[in-house]
Amino acid sequence: MRIAVLHFSHETVTFLPNDTNIDDFIYPGSPCKGEELLSTKASAYVAGFVKCAREFPGVELVGIESPLFPKTGTGSGWVTNEAFEHFVGIMIRELKEQGPFDGVYIAVHGAMAVRGVPRPEAELAARVRNVVGPDAFIAATFDPHGNEDEAFLKAADLAFCVKYYPHYDMHLQGERAARTLVRSIRGEYRPQAVCIKIPIISPTVMQWTGASPWMDVIQRALVWEARKPDTYVNVFFGFPWADTPDAGMTVQVTTNGNRELAEAVAKDMALAIWRQREALVSAAKVYSIDEGVDMAKASVEKSVVPVVIADHSDRSGYATWVLKSLLDRAPQRTLIASVADGKLVTKLLAESVKVGDAFDYDVGGLADESAGVPIRIKGTVVSIGDAPLGSGGQGKWIAVDFANGNVLVVSAFLMQIIETAQLEDMGFELSDFDVFIIKSRVHFRRGFHDSGFSPCILLVEPDQPFVGTTRLEGLTYEHLNLKNYYPYDVESFNP
Repeated sequence: MRIAVLHFSHETVTFLPNDTNIDDFIYPGSPCKGEELLSTKASAYVAGFVKCAREFPGVELVGIESPLFPKTGTGSGWVTNEAFEHFVGIMIRELKEQGPFDGVYIAVHGAMAVRGVPRPEAELAARVRNVVGPDAFIAATFDPHGNEDEAFLKAADLAFCVKYYPHYDMHLQGERAARTLVRSIRGEYRPQAVCIKIPIISPTVMQWTGASPWMDVIQRALVWEARKPDTYVNVFFGFPWADTPDAGMTVQVTTNGNRELAEAVAKDMALAIWRQREALVSAAKVYSIDEGVDMAKASVEKSVVPVVIADHSDRSGYATWVLKSLLDRAPQRTLIASVADGKLVTKLLAESVKVGDAFDYDVGGLADESAGVPIRIKGTVVSIGDAPLGSGGQGKWIAVDFANGNVLVVSAFLMQIIETAQLEDMGFELSDFDVFIIKSRVHFRRGFHDSGFSPCILLVEPDQPFVGTTRLEGLTYEHLNLKNYYPYDVESFNP
């Protein structure tokens, strides 16, 4: 049994001005193929798939040359058509040369947006199908922020979407994909899938599954899977920062040969989600930046520490609104991790910056209108390192002490700190700080909330022009119409 393994993933913020090009996918370790791809730690999906697939006797996995997540992380815009065609072209050529295959596994995201390709994951599946033929089975894993509709499963057979946000179950979904793909190839599983698009669009900061109502949606999916063996329920939360025609919420249900059951479960899920629509789109309390910084200061004064301020809306990483508000209030014992400034980091590394050097530079801003203006920081370089694993991007960072126990991390790209261990790996002593300012929406809750680390977590966004805030009506969409979604003009839904 021969199964090809592919990887092509990006969560695209189409409103950012910097396109994601070929070079962004090329760095040490990417692209990779063969055992390098199969053993990579860059994708928990692939790791889960490979582990489970290799538990079956007689299974041969073939790692097809694939790019890993781009070095820009989620801090870049449209994937260029050139990049898409370049990497997909390599995959298709290798599939032809190394075939035939009984099955194909593709690790994708679901919110990749490619110039000139309305549904890139579905397009990739269609091209793979054209090579492997009608008898091979195609399975994929997805991020819950995928923007998907029925197009993908017209070419593919199986899809497995992460259920939790933060994404705790990537490895598990990879295992599910492997097990069900092998069973399908053996004739033990006959995929029957039903997809229902739900006209709800919401900012990702609202989609935390650690509390109601999003927890309730996932619990309902889990209950259906428990009640009906061999039934898989995907809930795509949607990603509004990718301006694609399939944005918004989707339910996919796959059963073993029972389409009637798949239709019933999908309809039940869709209606249950629709009933909770108001709560879903308003699930999180978000403060203005000045409010958040003032509340953090008050919390410190009451010794309710450590405080976490999560600037969920910064999609480029360059935003300086929180930094500016903080400096206006004479901060103490605060760690800002991080403000992105690729040009500055490149310049300082070229000048062989080292620990102990004086630092007197404008930082961040100007990447786009949502980033604000550069802020002057004067201090001393205290450490230099590589972006911690899991922070979303590649490249170096430089930490600057700017007095009173305050440290600013300047990174090459958007850095999303999701675990306190990442800060410790960077050399920081957590007890040195009362306030932690990070650029994250929900992922950070795994390390700062679920662990019990912080008794005070504040989500903030600026009043100024924005890319990633809760006010979607301020974005200039070209490929979707907000009037077709709740909470805008849609008031009824009948799946």
